[in-house]
Amino acid sequence: MPPRTAPRSPRSPRPARPARPRAVLAVVLLGVFAFALLQSLINPVLPRLQEELGTTQTHITWVVTAFLLSASVFTPVLGRLGDRYGKDRMLVVALAALAVGSLLSAAATGIGVMIAGRAVQGVGGSVLPLAFGIVRDELPRERIPGAIGLASALTAVGGGSGVVLAGPLEDALGIRALFWLPMVLTAIAAVAARIVVPPSPSRNDGPVSWASALLMAGWLIALLVPLTQAPVWGWSSGRVLGPLVAAVALAAAWITTERRSAGPLVDMRMLRVPAVWTTNLVSLLLGASVFAVLGFMPAFLQTPPESGYGFGASVTRAGLLLLPMTVAMSVAGPVSVRLTRLVGARTVLTSAAALNALALAGLALRHDRAWQAVVAMVLLGTAFGGAVATMSNIVVAAVHPGQTGVAAGVNANVRTVGGALGAALMGGIVGARAGDGGLPAEAGYTCGFAVLALAGLGAVLAAWLVPREGTAEPAPAEHPIAVRS
Repeated sequence: MPPRTAPRSPRSPRPARPARPRAVLAVVLLGVFAFALLQSLINPVLPRLQEELGTTQTHITWVVTAFLLSASVFTPVLGRLGDRYGKDRMLVVALAALAVGSLLSAAATGIGVMIAGRAVQGVGGSVLPLAFGIVRDELPRERIPGAIGLASALTAVGGGSGVVLAGPLEDALGIRALFWLPMVLTAIAAVAARIVVPPSPSRNDGPVSWASALLMAGWLIALLVPLTQAPVWGWSSGRVLGPLVAAVALAAAWITTERRSAGPLVDMRMLRVPAVWTTNLVSLLLGASVFAVLGFMPAFLQTPPESGYGFGASVTRAGLLLLPMTVAMSVAGPVSVRLTRLVGARTVLTSAAALNALALAGLALRHDRAWQAVVAMVLLGTAFGGAVATMSNIVVAAVHPGQTGVAAGVNANVRTVGGALGAALMGGIVGARAGDGGLPAEAGYTCGFAVLALAGLGAVLAAWLVPREGTAEPAPAEHPIAVRS
């Protein structure tokens, strides 16, 4: 039997407070932006961080990998716990984890503590699905699509802002400010969430399957660790192939356990809903293309022109060259919500995916002038900002309110896994082609951008499979999901 949904859990000791939609939305958006900022704020300064900590290139990559792994594991787990015990409580937990993790990293004197702090920060990955659930619970029905679109756009804007702000913040305040400032921001957001966000009115009272959580953590780690480390370890290495085989076995065991569980972490029937699985496929492919570009474009821009490409930009100037992309993301999210009302979600999502593929193809063909790179990044930002907002609304609208946290968490998680796949693929292609002075050859970037463009074309085809509004297949009668595309 599927888990039932109760109007309010009698176990909650917190008294209900009058909903203040504007205040609730402001707190939720602050938390979403803070987490998104942390996703990319450290990436541009990894070489400086490596020098300061006196560590190796292999070890410093774990500053990113630990964050990615932790977010991948805890995003659906805390999303499910939010559906079970209250999204308001889990939002405070997620924001507090971001603050504590930032504190650990800011005070770290060695690479071990730094990696541990980043892993704790990753717990905050659940902020996004919890935010969607709170928006659906607390805002008037007519404001939900716009609010979800805005929150989704902020995830893209925060990611782009991290790349832009890293250089100026390091120059002005030092590299540790990249941890101290987010710590203050997320601590404020956690206190505000505890005060402002009322108890969740919708709870899923089914038991939580901890066996499923452990299996899911196992296959995600077995998948993402070798993918992110493959450029260092070698794709044919046993350290890569062994965990990938284990990931397949653990994923199969996880799916079997979820199907048999009375309280699954992720309802497999939910994932079979056409509006859900097609949107998740788009999220995977877009995540692969966009996050790979965000990860490698700063290095491309900073490459000395003497290498035959690049512009010799500083960290700060590279961030400024990427600023138009961030602006495009912030504009595209809200605009896509309005366009969805006019032409439908599938049309908007397909158009955004096509624009993404076009931008990547243009980047592969023309990148010898700074303005060419900027135009491509603006198109990419427009596509990603619009797509993320649209995908979030499709998924949230397609599931029962009691499954909002899990459904949104899975969609965000799929995008994270896609980002890891894209970054590993791009890293393998770029790293395989060495140029003069040990720097990657231009052909590596060209080939990498072209491969990502092919992934973008796959996203276009997947977006075309998303059901049109009013044509989605209904879920089975015993399933608690009401499908709306």
